[in-house]
Amino acid sequence: MKPWLAALSLSGIGFYIAGAIILGIVGGRWLDQKLDTAPLWFIIGLILGILVAVIGTYNMLKPFMQNNGKDKGSE
Repeated sequence: MKPWLAALSLSGIGFYIAGAIILGIVGGRWLDQKLDTAPLWFIIGLILGILVAVIGTYNMLKPFMQNNGKDKGSE
């Protein structure tokens, strides 16, 4: 894989992590307001957001970890 293509595909990881965590927090706060259960759903949303971010990041990085330098000669 060309270096610029790898950099382009990895550039969205930060946005993915932030989006997953923020979405979990916002969803948890919304549920807490609707159900009057603060801070239960906020904490659950935060934990789920972090889990989604970790699993998604791992899945995005998996092809690069499996490659492990096999394309060094094809530049």
